[in-house]
Amino acid sequence: MPPWTTVSYSYDGSFSGFLSCIYEIYVHREAPASFARPDDPRVSLWPERMVTADGEHARRVYRSLGEKIAPGAKALVARGFLTCLPEVEMHLWRFIQAGYQKGGQILLDLTDERVSVLNKAVFQLNHEAHLYTGFVRFSEQSGVLVSEIEPKNRVLPVLRPHFCARFSRETFVIYDRTHRESLFHQPGRWAIVPLSEFRAAAPDETELDFRRLWRTFYRAISIEGRYNPKLRMTHMPKRYWRVMTEFQAEDGRQSPPAIE
Repeated sequence: MPPWTTVSYSYDGSFSGFLSCIYEIYVHREAPASFARPDDPRVSLWPERMVTADGEHARRVYRSLGEKIAPGAKALVARGFLTCLPEVEMHLWRFIQAGYQKGGQILLDLTDERVSVLNKAVFQLNHEAHLYTGFVRFSEQSGVLVSEIEPKNRVLPVLRPHFCARFSRETFVIYDRTHRESLFHQPGRWAIVPLSEFRAAAPDETELDFRRLWRTFYRAISIEGRYNPKLRMTHMPKRYWRVMTEFQAEDGRQSPPAIE
């Protein structure tokens, strides 16, 4: 059997597009040298194949993960795609390739780097999303709840079920500054869409009053004798403080005041 041709794959950056790449890999019997998204500045020396996202092809591949590997493989690949793992597509491809060969037992082999790397990345994604369920801070603007976050991973798809259930009757927006996408919700419907730029309106006096009340409450419940800044940073890492009301300046600026 002749060796597979090495090809560099380009796609639209969506999960459906990535699964369509996996479909094309097996159709054309090609070994991917890399996967490039539209914002990838790298230039490949390998022949390039442009792949258009195909819903039917993506569904066939996603279904095969559960049938040929194990149901847990579907969740691992879907969550793994959302992580900030460098070259995440190559890691996912290596796992899928090995899974098709070994079957479900590969998920039990935690010594296999193709599994352990993804497991670690997904754990970090889930942990970050869990923290954001408590760290997201909303401001009201013309009847809409607005929040901005700066996650390392693409946590909006993971956060969506929590916030859509928690605020099912509210209209809200959560903007991910890092990945430039937003979760929009209105009662009965939602969407996660790319958004290259987002600027929240300046808070009015009522909103500023609510922020002052929250900061007053935050300070009032603290116990001075048990102040432990290192422990606080363990449970509330400093990188989250920028978008949290209790660490913002009194005038509503997004940058926090200096913290000793």
